[in-house]
Amino acid sequence: MAKKISKNAKVAQRAANAGSGKDHVRVIKSIKNPETGAYTFKEAIIHKDKVKDWFATTK
Repeated sequence: MAKKISKNAKVAQRAANAGSGKDHVRVIKSIKNPETGAYTFKEAIIHKDKVKDWFATTK
């Protein structure tokens, strides 16, 4: 039988792994080509605090 991990131990593990993959998100922006009307997509994995900056600067 597997050993149970207490809730406090899980919280401590999350604090120790600060800056891990849970702080990053995948963002996708669609960009319309004015000549053909077709859409292209730009995609990136960035830190969740920088999402607004990425959308503001990506063309």
